[in-house]
Amino acid sequence: MNLISELGTWLHDVFVAQFDGWILLGFLAQGMFTMRFVVQWLASERAKRSVVPVAFWFFSLGGGALLLIYAIQRQDPVFIAGQGLGLFIYIRNLWLIANERRAAMADAE
Repeated sequence: MNLISELGTWLHDVFVAQFDGWILLGFLAQGMFTMRFVVQWLASERAKRSVVPVAFWFFSLGGGALLLIYAIQRQDPVFIAGQGLGLFIYIRNLWLIANERRAAMADAE
C-alpha cells in the first residue's frame, strides 16, 4: 500500500506540481515531434510502401527546434546536443527537397 502512495506522490510531483509554461512547451514540442511519425505512417499506408513526406521534415524541424529551446532552458547537455544536431539534418533534407523541386520545374520549362 505504501508503494502505491509513493507512486501517487511521485506522479503528482512530476506531472502536476512542477507544471508551468515550460512544461507545456515541452509537451507541445514533443507532440509536434511525434506527428512526424504519424504523417510518415499515413503516407506509407496510402502508398503501400515506405514514404517520407515533406511534412515529416517540417514536423521534425518544428518539434526539434522547440525541444532544443526546452532543453536549453532545462540545461540538459545531452538533449541539447541531440536536438541541435538533428536540426541540421532536417534543414539539409528540406534544402535537398527544395533543390530537387527547383530542378524539376526548370526541366519542365
